[in-house]
Order: sequence, then structure tokens, then C-alpha cells
Amino acid sequence: MMPRLSNTTLSAVKGAALPGYDRSATRIGIVHIGPGAFFRAHQASYVDALLHRDPRWAICAVALKSTGVRDALAPQDGLYVLNELSAESRMRVIGAIREVLVAAEDYEKVFARMAATDTRMVTMTVTEKGYCLNAAGLLDEAHPDIVHDLQSPAQPRSLVGLLVGGLRQRRAAGEKPFAVVSCDNLANNGAVLRKATVAFAAHLDAALARWIENEVAFPRTMVDSITPATDDALRESVANATGVADAWPIKREAFLQWVVEDVPVMREADWASVGVTLATDVSVYDRAKLRLLNGAHSTLAYAGLLRGRETVYDAMTDKVLAGFVETLMREDFAASLGASPGLDVTSYIDALLTRFRNPTIRHLLSQIAWDGSKKLPVRLTGTIVEALNGGRRVDRMAVTIAAWMRFIARQAHNGVPIVDGDAALLTEIGKACNGGASHDVALFAKFEAVLPPAVVANSQFRTALESAYQKLGSPQTAL
Repeated sequence: MMPRLSNTTLSAVKGAALPGYDRSATRIGIVHIGPGAFFRAHQASYVDALLHRDPRWAICAVALKSTGVRDALAPQDGLYVLNELSAESRMRVIGAIREVLVAAEDYEKVFARMAATDTRMVTMTVTEKGYCLNAAGLLDEAHPDIVHDLQSPAQPRSLVGLLVGGLRQRRAAGEKPFAVVSCDNLANNGAVLRKATVAFAAHLDAALARWIENEVAFPRTMVDSITPATDDALRESVANATGVADAWPIKREAFLQWVVEDVPVMREADWASVGVTLATDVSVYDRAKLRLLNGAHSTLAYAGLLRGRETVYDAMTDKVLAGFVETLMREDFAASLGASPGLDVTSYIDALLTRFRNPTIRHLLSQIAWDGSKKLPVRLTGTIVEALNGGRRVDRMAVTIAAWMRFIARQAHNGVPIVDGDAALLTEIGKACNGGASHDVALFAKFEAVLPPAVVANSQFRTALESAYQKLGSPQTAL
């Protein structure tokens, strides 16, 4: 029977890089809430690299309710294998996680860890849903978990309730506050989480709320790396390569990015030495990701699907499409960024194109195409508006919008379900399309978030959109 990965079997591991530091000599400096796949592929990977030179930053991973990660990693002493996917894939054993707890089973131990002097940061990856926000982006005080936590603050079910409980104990112990570092893809995540945390605390203790608002750092961040789900094929591959069994290995693309607002706690370690970017203005990186990465992804998805492509890699083997997208990125999206202090836009585009051409990542265009009516307004519409106002060309960006419209019409006519919050209306519009550019564009103009009236009425854009729509309807799906 194959031995299980653990401290005692670590020396027998083959085919993978091992932690080059004494795990027993590390101290827990980070409590992470939500130890899912992305965290273990992303932040824990950075921390693992940092521990080779600074032992103060090991991780206590905390799940709010789920026991899955604890049950998988506790018998392995927190160790797991990370498979970095590229043309020359490599495996690493990550040793950054020293402790795994489940809050619902041991609140006292979790709060004690959060209140400990050595704990300098509490990070989290709980998805946007885990923040318990309302439509306005503020704390949803009617959310069942928030209602419960305000009534039973010693046994919180929510992220915000747990944070306030930890900060409350830390303040009572006379400790300096830890920094609260959101690593979720939430717009302006630090400021949003600060407001929610202060609002919750205000219901319990006005002085605590003021202390949190005035003393606790909530830096804004941006994270990026594709992390496919773990499956049995990965478990088997890891076991064959390393000679040990890992209950929950992780895989991700080789590309990795973590940008954090430059606050004092981030200067306590040499994060830059392991690839973390400390930035005065994280919004520069957010905007670049949204336009250069997400905007390009949407273009590849809608145009690629029309041209019979299935994945991002597959789309990038289409020389015409790949060339079009690269020009769009370098000439249109890059121009929309303006001054971008700290960001080398050319190098960032180079890195993105390398990611798109990674044959080991199966990123489905059909999945990227989901929820276009919600994604396109933030990925592309604002860029188009800025280009029109700045007197820049919009014909290539019009192709992306036109490809989305053609995609919707095709799905509707073929009876294929459309995955979108506005699927019913989109299906109705798609079925009503007759292929005529002027006719069909007028139908889609109902989606004012995607096509604001002022944009549709602009003759330059309207002409470009109708021209692109007509070309995309040809048998060759011309770009």
C-alpha cells in the first residue's frame, strides 16, 4: 500500500520539490479563512516560498463550517502537492500550512489563534457570496448568518462575524490589530470589507467599531491564476510521480499574480522577493486585468465559438483569431489604461498571451461565455465609451460585441440554453434575429448596460458594430 504524504514520509517523496526549511521552526503569522483550492494554489504557494527565508509566516487554515480540507490535510500534517501546469510542468510539496481548524467545531481555538501575538495577518478566500453583502455592496443585516452572529457573536457563522470576534479578543488582550487581507475577486475588496466589518461591530460595541475603523488595515488586493478542480486523474498522477498518496493535491497554471496595497504590515516581510507586488494604487492592476485579460477572454470566447473553437488554447491556435486578439490587446485595450504606474503593460500582455497558449490548461470558451450581459458592461463597454470620448478607434472592440450578439442568436435559433441571468430575454431576442445587421443590432439595443443609448447612437460605433456583425455572419466568420 502506498504511504500517505506526511512529515514522516516527506524524505521519501520523489519527483517533487520539497520545502527547503525546517517546518517545526516556523511560527504561525497568518490565519487564512476559506482554505479552498485557489488559496492552496495561490497564497499558500507564495508563503511557502517566503518561509525559506523568513520563518514567521506559516499559516493556520480555518474553514468556517466544512470539514473536508481538515480531514484531508490533518493526517498529512498540512502537506500537499502542487502541480504547476506548463509545457514543463513541475510538482512542489507545499509546507506552509501548519494547522487546519474548523471554526464551527472549535471557536475557542480559532479565536485564540487570531488573537495570538504572532498573528499579523488574517487573509481570506470565501468568494463574493461569503461577504454577506446586499445589492448596494454593504453588509446585509437581514442575511440569516448575520442575524445569527449578532445574536450569538461567540459562535459566528459568517466571515464578518468571525473577523469581528477575533479583533474583539485581540483588542481585549491589548494586542495590535492584525491586517485583514481579502484575496477574493471583489471590486475594491479591502474598502468593501472594512465597511461591512465596521457596520457589524457597531451593533455590538461602538468603541470596538471605532478601533477597527481607525486602527485595522484592510488593504486592497488583486489575485490571478487559473486553478482547475482536483480530480482522480490528478491524484493518480501525483501518486505515480512522487511515490506517496495525497488526498487533496492541487493543480494550477504556472502564471501567478498577487498585488497588495502597500500598507505597513506588508513591509514586515520581503514579499517582493517571492513575486508579490506591493502597489500604491491596486486599481491600476485591477483595470489591466479586467480589460487585458477578461476583455481578451470574452473576445476569444464569442469569436472562437463562432469559429468552431472549444478552449482558449484551441482558439489561440487559430492564427487569424489569435492575431486579432493580440492587436486588440496591444493597440486598443492598452491605450485605454493611460498612465499605469508600477505596471509594465507590454510585459503583462506578453505574459497573458503565454497563458492563453498553455496547452495544459483546458479553459472552456463556453464557460467564459456565460453571463455575457453582466460581464461585457464591466469588461468592455466602459472601454468603448472612453475610446469614443478620446477620439480613438472602436472597430476592433465592436467585433467583440458583435460576436456576442451572433453567439446569442445562434444559441437561440439552435435551441441551446443560454447561461445568463437574462437568459429568457436574450433567447427571445436571439430567436427574433434575422441576420440583418441593422435589424438585429436594434433588437440588442434593449440591453442598455451592454449598449448604452449614447453609444448605439454614435455613428462611428454603430457603423463599426453593424459591419462586424455582418462579417461574423459569413460562412468563414470573418474578423
